[in-house]
Formats: sequence, structure tokens, C-alpha cells
Amino acid sequence: MVFGTFAQISVWGVLAASAFGFVFGGVFYGALVPRYYAIALGRETMPAAKPDILTILGPFVCNVVMIVTTAAIMRMIGIVSLADALSLGLVIGVGYLLAMCMTIAINPNFPRPFYYTMVNAPYFLVSSLVTSGVLFLLQ
Repeated sequence: MVFGTFAQISVWGVLAASAFGFVFGGVFYGALVPRYYAIALGRETMPAAKPDILTILGPFVCNVVMIVTTAAIMRMIGIVSLADALSLGLVIGVGYLLAMCMTIAINPNFPRPFYYTMVNAPYFLVSSLVTSGVLFLLQ
């Protein structure tokens, strides 16, 4: 049953949600919050790091894995409406993504874990909501 669920996932939905996440991530982290992100990491006095292949493709691949997982969960629990899909997106965004972001940031290498989580929160919440909505609409 579980593995059969993956065969039912819409490739178009995954591709559309992945494209959104990639573009939105680039705009969000590249144009909207780079200064705040540097502050959250305690790197505000350092020059901005140049993106390399890992920092570009790594998050994209991880995002695709999360999108496929979200699509599988939607199939397994039988999401039947856009409202249900958006509710799932909110649960995943807050219950997993923001909580994991905070968990990662609570260590000595992150000087401002709460600030770091708040800088990332809009990206994770919007991405999770859009992903769930797109996956539902393109199923």
C-alpha cells in the first residue's frame, strides 16, 4: 500500500511545486532576507558567500524529497479538498519544518536560534502551503 502510493503521485504537481520552491527560495534568500539571514548566523560583518553548486542544488533536491513525501502523505490520508490540503500544508509547515528549523538552530553554532527560525519561517510556511495546494490542484 505505502509504495503503491508513490506511483499515484502527480509528476506535474511535483514539478510545479519544485519549480515554485526553487524560484521562491532564490527570491526570498537572495533578495528579500540576505541581510537578516546573515545577522541570524552571526555573519553580518563578513562578506556574503558566493553560491556554489551544492548551495544551489542541495536545497532543491531536498525540497523535491519533501514535496514527494507531502504528496504521498496527501494520498495516504485521502485529502479531498483544497482546504484539507492547505490545512496539511500548515501542519507540515509549523509542526515539522519550523520545529526542525528551530531544533537545528539550537546549538552553539547558531548565535540567534529564535531569530534564525523567524527569518526562515515565512519561506517554510509559504512553501509548505503552496506545495500542498499545488499538489492537490494538479493531482
